[in-house]
Amino acid sequence: MRKVVAFAHMSLDGFAASDTGMGLEWTAHGYSPDLAEFHDRHIRADVGSTVYGRKTFEGMRDHWSTIPDNPEATAHDLEHAAWVTQVDKLVFSTTLEEPGWNNTRVIGKDAAARIAELKAEDGGALVIYGSPTLVHWFADAGLIDEYRLVIHPITIGAGTPLFPAKFETKLTLLETKSFDSGAVYVRYAVA
Repeated sequence: MRKVVAFAHMSLDGFAASDTGMGLEWTAHGYSPDLAEFHDRHIRADVGSTVYGRKTFEGMRDHWSTIPDNPEATAHDLEHAAWVTQVDKLVFSTTLEEPGWNNTRVIGKDAAARIAELKAEDGGALVIYGSPTLVHWFADAGLIDEYRLVIHPITIGAGTPLFPAKFETKLTLLETKSFDSGAVYVRYAVA
């Protein structure tokens, strides 16, 4: 049985995306080499499939697919670009027809039934990367088993919150880690 994990960067005031650009520009303030290493070696260790909403998917695709040709790309960026290109990707969208990125499947209809099928399979975790409105849908449907959050030492004042309005859930702390930048990783299981 596969678990569904919501992985998100979150501002101290609870937002998972800003209203600017791709919505994650503010994360640069708290992203440090030790956080990048921890993500690559620990957070993504059990990822079987990445899961995105259309907007986040398109931003990720358009960014990471250019990294191999970027002469200023770091070794970390090159390694992450190779990983994200090869990993199995699921995009929830009723408008995207051709994803245009390696190993990508679009789920447009019967999303809840499809997730139930995927959870019943063997394999690594189904990890929602970013995509806060998709997280809202999964949370409201009771489909999230675990939250992995990087809380950044910044407030952004507005944007899309990680948790939907009036959403209530009880969580059990599984793990924490702090980083040189002041960002903090927390991992919770849904109780």
